[in-house]
Parts: sequence; structure tokens; C-alpha cells
Amino acid sequence: MFKWIKIGVIIGSPDKPPYFIGSQLRGAFGYALKKVTCINPSFKCEECFAQESCLYYEFYEQKNRPHKYRFDFELGKEFYDFSLYLFDDATNKLPYSLSALQMMLTQNGFGVERKTYKLFDLYIDDKLINKDQNIKIPKESTKTFQIDKICQDITIDFKTPLRLKKNNRLIRDDNIELKDIVNSIYQRQMQILGNGYKKFPYPIEGEIVSKNLKYKELTRMSNRQKSTMNMGGILGTMKIKGINKEVYEVLKVGELIGVGKQCVFGLGKMEVKDT
Repeated sequence: MFKWIKIGVIIGSPDKPPYFIGSQLRGAFGYALKKVTCINPSFKCEECFAQESCLYYEFYEQKNRPHKYRFDFELGKEFYDFSLYLFDDATNKLPYSLSALQMMLTQNGFGVERKTYKLFDLYIDDKLINKDQNIKIPKESTKTFQIDKICQDITIDFKTPLRLKKNNRLIRDDNIELKDIVNSIYQRQMQILGNGYKKFPYPIEGEIVSKNLKYKELTRMSNRQKSTMNMGGILGTMKIKGINKEVYEVLKVGELIGVGKQCVFGLGKMEVKDT
């Protein structure tokens, strides 16, 4: 059973965000989340007694473990409109994430100028949950993944750069196959669920009939590493015919969790459109 929560945020301001807001959001959210969750007087994560139960440590400091969240947005938006997804047992700590988002917006701010905002809307499953800066969490916040129907002919639209390796090299052209996408999503899903590496247990059926893909250059400045990091990847669409039920299901999971590397920043956003 795969659980998830989607928190939507829309800021009521004419401020135009950067073309790619993933780095800005992740950095600002992490700063606020540490303030919300940290109970260590030293404010240091190294050898902290509360590591095992700390959401900040799990999301930002824990090594070699999948991150059970990701930011979601569109590139080049004219206003701040983004979402935060929580997965699996991270859904149990929803109040911490909401408190951190509120602190990020109203107290800490984000961007170079640390701009704060008073007018913003928070949503869970498209339902408004805040009024006058008071948050009311719905009783039924967590959703369980399920699909009611399948479609054998689809179009996959990569909305933010897809960073996927093949033969230990980053794919920079249209040399991508359906199995590459399916296996990437499935392994990320298994890691989030704590199941470790598992080979996709079903045949991967489907024929790619057309591709309209391009490589998008994108960089971010890492404050921690004091260097510029490459965030570029593939954008565009693929049309596929004749996929089987199991492939369709895992692709729909990919709409939630993303595909490829650095999904927490909002990379690997994909949409599956029935055709």
C-alpha cells in the first residue's frame, strides 16, 4: 500500500519566482524544518540523540536513504504556485511539514532577499486548510494510490528536467527506452517503501512510436558545497502504444514520486496522458 499527501501552496503576490524554484524551495524549507523539529540544544545533527525520530535529519542529513518527499511545480511560472508531496510514513508527520511551510513563508522567507509573505493559501488535496494564518488539517489527509482504469496508448510529458543515467552516463538525447523509465520509477518506489532493490517483476510491454525530447541546461548554486551544480535533463514528450497494466500502473506512480535523480528538488516531474 503506497500512501501519500499533497500540500499545495499559492502565494498572493505579484513577485515573479525564478525560472526554476526547486533549489530555493528546498533550501528555505529545510531551514524552517530544522527550526520546527530540532530539540538538540547544540542544534547540530552529528551524533544527535534524536536522529532516529527527526524529520529534518531524515529529509536532509540521512545518507544512502531515499527521501520520502519531493517538491512539485512548473518551470517559468509567473507567480509562486508549488506543492510538497509526502510519501509513506512521512505522511504521519504532516503537522511538522505544515508548520515549516508556514514558518518559511511568514518568518524566514526565501530567495536572496529573504522575502516573507502574509497572503498565501495552503491546500491538501485541493481543499483550502488555512484561514487568518490558522491551519486546520482535514481528517482524511492521506491518500492511498489506486487507479480505476488503464489505457494502453499514452503520452508521457516530462515537465521538469529528467536526469537519468544509462550505462553510467547521463542521458542527454532521445536515447531513452520505456524500460529505463519504468525501472527508475519502480526502484524509487521500492526504496521509499523500504524494500531495497527489486527487479521489476512483470514484462515491460509497449512500443515508443514517437519522441519529441530535448536537453535543457540548468544549474544551481550549492551553499553547502560552495559550487555550481548541474541540474539539466530531458524535457519533452514520448508517445507509447500497447503498454500492459503493470507498466501503466508504475508510470502513474511516477506522476506522484517523480522519475530519475534529484526528484526532491522538483526534477523528474512527469505526466501520463491517455490517448
